[in-house]
Amino acid sequence: MLVLGLGFPVAAQIHQADTDSVSTLSTVVVSGEQPGPGLWRISKDGHVMWVLFTVSPLPKGMTWKTDEVAGIIAQSGEVVMSPSANLSVKGGTVRALFLLPSLLGARNNPDKKKLSDVLPPDLYARWSALKKIHIGRDNGIEKRRPIFAAQELYAKASERAGLDSSQSIAATIGKLARKAGVNIVPTNITVLIDEPKATLREFSRSSLDDIECFRKTLDHLESDLATMKARGNAWATGDIESIRNMSFTNQQQACQDALLHASVVEKRGLDDLPQRLGSAWLAAATQAMDRHAVSFSLLSLTHAFRTDGVIATLKERGYTIQAPWEQDQE
Repeated sequence: MLVLGLGFPVAAQIHQADTDSVSTLSTVVVSGEQPGPGLWRISKDGHVMWVLFTVSPLPKGMTWKTDEVAGIIAQSGEVVMSPSANLSVKGGTVRALFLLPSLLGARNNPDKKKLSDVLPPDLYARWSALKKIHIGRDNGIEKRRPIFAAQELYAKASERAGLDSSQSIAATIGKLARKAGVNIVPTNITVLIDEPKATLREFSRSSLDDIECFRKTLDHLESDLATMKARGNAWATGDIESIRNMSFTNQQQACQDALLHASVVEKRGLDDLPQRLGSAWLAAATQAMDRHAVSFSLLSLTHAFRTDGVIATLKERGYTIQAPWEQDQE
């Protein structure tokens, strides 16, 4: 079983700041026990769902203080988890869409081309400089398609910055729910890849429109590492309002689009997964709120607030959405 760690792209930003707010925030990564962010409140007809929004990456040395969340989960009838897609592929198991080509053995450029062959010279020069800083000597990565080289560079740069994209808030929430005896509601979609060999051959020969993904990843790492640290710090210390005011390059959408719009993916019914994932979460969340006076959910902060996203949809359906700071003003 292959888990598509895609999240659903229902937002890139809550708010774009007009000025660079990073200059006023420390870029020293926090550590030790931290309170984490306040919970958002979704309500209708006397029923309430408390939502914990997450960001990634988070400070590597952080321990999240979960007392408040544990108390609310214990009062809840259900805990609705973040949406994910399960891709069933014979022959292996990985945990992200970006690792599907790895599973199929198709991470490299077609025709044995290297990055220097497929990238514009100026972009390759920028890549080489960042690779020297964050990866070092690695000739093998020069064979990768741009999207997968960019992914590895991003992971290495995050690690060097003291950040950890594998901090599993979801695992903590699941553990708290099981301890309290509260029903956990997954919001998964299963897609079967029933011809992995044919998929491999087709993917190996196909082109990907991934130069924009590569470029935006370099932009992000050249200018936004301080912002990444600040966002992780703000989540850890409960300062979600600061996250709303941070402007940064969103490379994830471009990289996701490069994979989802590849012909080999579209032909196998995967290109509309983001919309299906959003619908799956909405269905589970609204059913939980109908059934229980109190419920709890987990969502990615950067994937929830686009004008056509799940939060906007809930507002259109008559639900009241309150941020933590708005609750404080009551």
